[in-house]
Amino acid sequence: MSKNTSGPLKGIKVLELGTLIAGPFCARMLAEFGAEVIKIESPDGGDPIRKWRVLKDGTSLWWSVQSRNKKSLTLNMKHAQGREIARKLALEADIIIENYRPGVLEKWDLGYQQLKAVDPSTIMVRLSGFGQTGPMKDLPGFGAIGESMGGLRYVSGHADRPPVRVGVSIGDSVAALHGVIGAMMALRHRDATGGKLKGEGQMVDVALYESVFNLMESLVPEFDHAGVVRERTGGSLPGIVPSNTYTTKDGENIVIAGNGDAIFKRLVLAMGRIDLAGNPELERNDGRVKHTQMIDDAIQAWCDTQTIASALEVLKAADVPAGKIYSVRDMMSDPQFLAREMFEQHQFADGTPVKLPAISPKLSATPGHTKWLGPTLGQHNDEVLLSLGYSPDAIAAMKQDGVL
Repeated sequence: MSKNTSGPLKGIKVLELGTLIAGPFCARMLAEFGAEVIKIESPDGGDPIRKWRVLKDGTSLWWSVQSRNKKSLTLNMKHAQGREIARKLALEADIIIENYRPGVLEKWDLGYQQLKAVDPSTIMVRLSGFGQTGPMKDLPGFGAIGESMGGLRYVSGHADRPPVRVGVSIGDSVAALHGVIGAMMALRHRDATGGKLKGEGQMVDVALYESVFNLMESLVPEFDHAGVVRERTGGSLPGIVPSNTYTTKDGENIVIAGNGDAIFKRLVLAMGRIDLAGNPELERNDGRVKHTQMIDDAIQAWCDTQTIASALEVLKAADVPAGKIYSVRDMMSDPQFLAREMFEQHQFADGTPVKLPAISPKLSATPGHTKWLGPTLGQHNDEVLLSLGYSPDAIAAMKQDGVL
């Protein structure tokens, strides 16, 4: 099958009105699969993520990934003409993505209802801390707050210590993925009801805390029906035994998931623990749960005799799911990552090489494609404005007047 690298979203226009993580990550995925994404940035420095974490020549390395394939248009949204241009782009777009506090777009005449009144096919993805309704809708809500309120932080870490965070902005990223899913479903519905000209658009209301809450498995029915509050349990998976993190004699961390009944038997036999393999109380998960500590201690005692390499070799031969906990250094040289082409080689404008993470998921016929790295601030001003019908003289005047 031949591959079409223009992407499955070729012809879809997206307007990104947002900064930092959730909204831009949502738009990034659409851009990676062929959508034309125009990102509006403030002329005064642009998206703050341009200055986050590790910088190269004053610009974040994160920016090269988060804004790849996007077009940067600077607009002063305090200026009437800036808001007018944004409105034109919004009414042209198939999808609008925004992550301002509720009410901000309405002040700019860019709210969902305001646009829908002109174009009923408008699709707007709105990402915010607490959603567009409810008593907390006007409060600031970053991913860390969403992770806390949505339940993730409460169950993360060890029981005798305060909750910990995941080492990345998982709340924002999970919300972004919900935004992508919602956008695709809304686009499908619009196309099924008449397309861009006649179809029915809708608002996709994504709250960060609800996106995290959506991941929390059986949390609610366990509490409602059985009064169980899931607590922090370190590296283990409560109620599913054994599934934990152990340490080998060379100081490496290994995750061993021997929680399937047949898998557990293969695991303990590979460890030389025939006594555990023959114990009828341990044949099923509900029986093993009662002996969690004993089983974990036995696995750790075995790991104390193994290097990471020997442990993985034994467990692989026994068909037991296990894996080393990888750092990025491990990933960059790992045969699986390399075989799956999970790194892309690019270069900055000055010719300096840089690797980026490859695009996921992998589509067999219309895979994602990196066309360019994150743009310089306002790099596409002229291109976008000329496409809207503004003349070079008008664009020059807007630059003079502080619109761009």
